[in-house]
Amino acid sequence: MDPYLSENLSHDPIHGYIAFVAPRGQALGEICERQVIDHPWVQRMRQIRQLQTAWWVFPTAEHSRFQHILGVTHLASQAVSHLYPSLRDVDPSVPPLPVVDGLMRMAGLLHDVGHGPFGHFFDAHFLSHFDLTHERLGAQIIVEQLAGLLEQIERSPAGLFPDGARLKATDIAWLIQRPAQSANASDEQPRWMHWLRSLFCGIYTVDNMDFVLRDAFMTGLNPRAFDLQRILHYSSFTSSGLTIHDRGMPALVHFLSMKAELFRSVYFHRTVRAIDLELAELFRESRQHLFPGDPSLHLDQYLELTEFSLLTDVRRWQRSQNPELQRVGARWQSWLARQTPWRMVCQRNLSFGEGQSESSSVFSSPHILTECVREQLPAELKNLPFQVDLARHIHRPHTFGATAGLNFYYDSSSARTLPLTTHGLYRKLPISHTIARIYAHDFEHEALFASILDHITGSHSQDDPTNM
Repeated sequence: MDPYLSENLSHDPIHGYIAFVAPRGQALGEICERQVIDHPWVQRMRQIRQLQTAWWVFPTAEHSRFQHILGVTHLASQAVSHLYPSLRDVDPSVPPLPVVDGLMRMAGLLHDVGHGPFGHFFDAHFLSHFDLTHERLGAQIIVEQLAGLLEQIERSPAGLFPDGARLKATDIAWLIQRPAQSANASDEQPRWMHWLRSLFCGIYTVDNMDFVLRDAFMTGLNPRAFDLQRILHYSSFTSSGLTIHDRGMPALVHFLSMKAELFRSVYFHRTVRAIDLELAELFRESRQHLFPGDPSLHLDQYLELTEFSLLTDVRRWQRSQNPELQRVGARWQSWLARQTPWRMVCQRNLSFGEGQSESSSVFSSPHILTECVREQLPAELKNLPFQVDLARHIHRPHTFGATAGLNFYYDSSSARTLPLTTHGLYRKLPISHTIARIYAHDFEHEALFASILDHITGSHSQDDPTNM
């Protein structure tokens, strides 16, 4: 077998050459990674942008989820290549390296296959109405639509599978779902599968390590956002789980800080959030026209729903004979021209550490904060149109909740493996950071809104330059 004829290369600006398995020489009937990549469900990712709505603000960030999932596939192989020996040490029942490599690569390639237009925004403003997430929908697509291909794969870049060894679509679907969302009971999977899932659901995953590198590069925020190789070099599996040596902790904290900076500067940019405010209104008014019901019951039609198709459809609504579609279509037309009605008039930044409860504060929901602001408006301005936006980023992910306990660090001075949440550098990060903003149609009452927000937060804008 000629190795050069049994692979294809894709050149990527972040990772260099990304190799994937192609049919061997004349064995064109072989089912391998190439057929999965070329499948319509995966090619659909070319028409869903990675940056949801931020690409409207950052002109160079036109990259798609297709580029991202190829990058995650590549990182999955890198992680497995380094981590497999330690995984085998803690659980000798783990399958051979080629099988684990193939399993993780397919989970990386398909982890976003359930996404709809505008990515996570679609989760919140459409899928949630059917008790769905892109992960649950993606798992259904993997099992119902792609299993026939996946379970015929016989090799990965790490080598041929042993006789009789095959990937299971249900295992791939299980890996891409967070524990709280997984349909399978936890004891149905072996320990090594739980360790591997931490590379999709933990603190530093093959998913978020790719998107931090890619989004920071494509937006121009940072051409080399963090030290990926150092994080992987100092990572291993122990009997506790995915563990980073204390020599790798500065690199991990740098990664988490860079991820937080992406949220503040790109995903939560004031204009991006203004665009999202109007898009949320458009979804509320036109949801029933965007798709015929529950996507899990209409997968054939969901396959055809992308950002490209959605934006093409809404452009035509203005010429519809239906008066309702005409009216909503006119609003869509303004949005497509970036003519959003909302202007940010003030902003305050709040960080929450241990012992500070967000859930009991007025910043726990936009609705509560909106009512607090409206109560303090003068009587003649009670009906003034404004919107409150709360953009929240978790700096210390998975400190609590269903995915807590997936990540650990090795303290070389005491030769102990400890929960990552107890490390001094990690604990210096805030639990979360919230950007509280008020948007209005103009700046006439800017000073009034600022004083009200200062009163609620107990802060003063002149004391905090980050408020501007």
